[in-house]
Amino acid sequence: MELVLEIGDAEAITGAALQRIADDAAVRGDDMARSEREQAESAVQEDEAEALAYLVDPYDLVSEVPGVELAQASWSSERIDYDPDSPDWDLDEDDGAEQVTASTEGADGR
Repeated sequence: MELVLEIGDAEAITGAALQRIADDAAVRGDDMARSEREQAESAVQEDEAEALAYLVDPYDLVSEVPGVELAQASWSSERIDYDPDSPDWDLDEDDGAEQVTASTEGADGR
């Protein structure tokens, strides 16, 4: 599985990720070290992709899909210029349904 997303409101994503970090720290208490929290906050403030990674749980994306079990997930991102008219965005024979990969590990290791 490969997702291409357009971020329309980077501040909203960053704000939501910062709130999630604060909520996680409140729930985990002493288990979430100050340095770990500060590192996560810094990462999501510097890069919208990191903020998105903190908010998206790959298990939640597929947990209710019949016949699918998440075996492994990782997260990577890159900034691209999307051109819907470009042939580079057409599906080719290598993009078939038989091979599915997910890419979603972020600042919090999810």
